[in-house]
Amino acid sequence: MSFRSMRTLESWLDEFLALGYAFDGDVRVVPQDGAEDANTGLVVVQIADPPTVISIQPEPQNPMRWMVTLEPRESAVTLPAPQVLNFAAELSVLAALCAFLQAKSLQFDGFDHP
Repeated sequence: MSFRSMRTLESWLDEFLALGYAFDGDVRVVPQDGAEDANTGLVVVQIADPPTVISIQPEPQNPMRWMVTLEPRESAVTLPAPQVLNFAAELSVLAALCAFLQAKSLQFDGFDHP
């Protein structure tokens, strides 16, 4: 199974953020235990308004395809139109990040050192 190390994901995230996308949330790579104790990472995003935790990671069956997961909520969220527009803008940046990570994975050639 293919994986990406913390170091690789952090460098890709830095590269993406340097492109200048406007994003008000917090995005970082956190440790994730991989198969055979591999030093893998998980890209985690926290949007402040509405509070939303999102992860971006390769699909288990197809590690070249990246997926966005929105964590479940305890209760429903009701938003006025301007807040929905802001949320949609944040999600569009996350879609760009997910596509960027997938493209980097497809371009990656070689062994990913932890």
